[in-house]
Amino acid sequence: MADRGSANCIDILLAILLPPLGVFLKFGCKVEFWICLVLTVLGYIPGIIYAIYAITK
Repeated sequence: MADRGSANCIDILLAILLPPLGVFLKFGCKVEFWICLVLTVLGYIPGIIYAIYAITK
């Protein structure tokens, strides 16, 4: 079983296709999800960048 800090291929793929969903599945409905949702609404690319950052950190 992988530790909580690691990201697998499915997590990264979800972060690219639907950034808020990828972050939601990793963190739940915490502040990371809301930041990603706002960034995705304002611009799809910033949402992707933040989602990948949040999932891989």
